[in-house]
Amino acid sequence: MSTVSIENLHVGYGNSAVLRGLSLEIGTGEILCVTGPSGCGKSTLLRAVAGLLPATSGRILVDGEPVTGTAAGRALVFQDDGLLPWRSVQRNVELPLSIRKVPKGERREVATSWIGQVGLAGYERHLPRELSGGMRQRVQLARTLAGTPRVVLADEPFGALDAQTRTSMQRLLVDVWRAQPMTVVFVTHDVDEALFLGDRVAVLGRDGRLAKVVSSSRPRTDSSVPAERAEILETL
Repeated sequence: MSTVSIENLHVGYGNSAVLRGLSLEIGTGEILCVTGPSGCGKSTLLRAVAGLLPATSGRILVDGEPVTGTAAGRALVFQDDGLLPWRSVQRNVELPLSIRKVPKGERREVATSWIGQVGLAGYERHLPRELSGGMRQRVQLARTLAGTPRVVLADEPFGALDAQTRTSMQRLLVDVWRAQPMTVVFVTHDVDEALFLGDRVAVLGRDGRLAKVVSSSRPRTDSSVPAERAEILETL
């Protein structure tokens, strides 16, 4: 787990500014959800924290160290699962361990454990094309966590799933986070998803500035509509 400090961050593409003066502290082991209108810089923020986009000004610190590029301790999870179609579930999950040259027996053991934890035991030999969308996202989650990241950066990973599968994946993420605490920054357009998953919800405005940070008071076992929902919707 890691602490992420974002200090007066400005990020842009060419002459176009996207994030403007954003400052935010993300606590160790916190799930911070980020929401806001399209084009406000949610995905840009994730890519900056991942080290894929340089800051125009300001800085990002992870455990007090400036982010200057990508690192194994920060992992991105996308809406597109990005599974390699020619690799089985087992070999897809083993991928980050293979890149780090972890011995074959050890990476097989780690991958098998995570496949079981995301509910896919028995599917180790299946190819991605043989799986449903929800199952593919489970494989992506297992692959991400097999690499033991300290910070998980999720860019609307459940956005393309049907409502039932999406709810199942939300609960799975919470279960995994409880079993292996990590710092999570989760981007979503869905306010209800943000309030269910997040300890706090950061709302970005259309100008790329931080409009509001709302703490969620709803237990993750509660499906009722929280009072904070109206507060966030008023900001969007």
